[in-house]
Amino acid sequence: MRALVVLAVLALAAGLWKREEIARLMAVNTLFEADRIVANFSTMNRAFLNVPVPRGDGPVSPLPQGPVADLPPEVEAWITDRSVTALIVLKDGEIRHESYHLGTGADDRRISWSVAKSYLSALLGTLVADGTIPDLDAPVTRYAPGLIGSAYDGASIRNVLQMASGVDFDEDYLDYESDINRMGREIALGGTLDGFTAGLTARARDPGSAWQYVSMDTHVIGMVIRGATGRGIPSLLSERIIAPLGLEAEPYYLTDGEGVAFVLGGLNMTTRDYARFAQMIAQDGVWQGNRILPEGWVAESTAPSAPTEPGAIGYGYQWWVPVGAGPGQFMARGIYGQYLYIDQPRGVVIATHGADRGFREDGVDDANIAMFRLIAESL
Repeated sequence: MRALVVLAVLALAAGLWKREEIARLMAVNTLFEADRIVANFSTMNRAFLNVPVPRGDGPVSPLPQGPVADLPPEVEAWITDRSVTALIVLKDGEIRHESYHLGTGADDRRISWSVAKSYLSALLGTLVADGTIPDLDAPVTRYAPGLIGSAYDGASIRNVLQMASGVDFDEDYLDYESDINRMGREIALGGTLDGFTAGLTARARDPGSAWQYVSMDTHVIGMVIRGATGRGIPSLLSERIIAPLGLEAEPYYLTDGEGVAFVLGGLNMTTRDYARFAQMIAQDGVWQGNRILPEGWVAESTAPSAPTEPGAIGYGYQWWVPVGAGPGQFMARGIYGQYLYIDQPRGVVIATHGADRGFREDGVDDANIAMFRLIAESL
């Protein structure tokens, strides 16, 4: 009888110990359900481990209101069809349109998904300029020795920046058994992003030979930055990008079980604060008269330099370049309808968030880009 009681106590203790991990796993498995997705995307800190990205002690930077724009009539139907939750349009740094939908509000700190990748690209640019990481053609293992023997052994920093690592990886978000979803479940149960990445051993092609979108390439950039600086990404991003921008609300990163930031898609902030970052990029890395990014980095990182297929969408250093884009037209993009669209010649910035469960349907991304162009041309 005593043995049964002991076993029962141990079982209860184990259940309590794993309760948070089980809750996170359940959150991962229900994250995109139709009745939860909108609220989930604005409250990721309720379900997942996270760490703040300090906004600094400075004042909130102005984001002035300009004349309210009459957007094209097609925008209203697009907002409904694509489950848009927030839309901000800037012209020459002034707000020309700001709206929130599906019960969301201006104070929601929204998940970036892969828009976060472009933030990491900006951070890397500051480290290239100051000589901390002087050579983009250096092997990633120089700064991330834990990747020796993995599929990333032999890839350069430039390769992973351009999503041309050659690593064999299944990025299908709608396939439960895909590598990207397997990673999500593993992290939810307390696994480590570094360990998961080092465990990737299959290579589909030689590094640098072809482009393939692999989100773990972005995590490798984070490993390189941490190895080169001895610091975590949240504090570095705060110091070099976030604090100088003067954001309204403190952002946060989702993390793994060791507190390592989910740099490939775990950044959360308000839509106005995303727009501030995009406006700084549109201004060639300058904000409120202060240079945040080194001169030339925006042009270099947003050029379609990756080895993509001819006629396909272009890719730079964690930035997308739409088909038919002219100079200074590029975007950051995340799953389910997250975008920062920048048209430098027109002085237009568009920040949009969504909960679009149909984002992978044929033609949706092209239609979104066409809508952004229509809005930019209308101002």
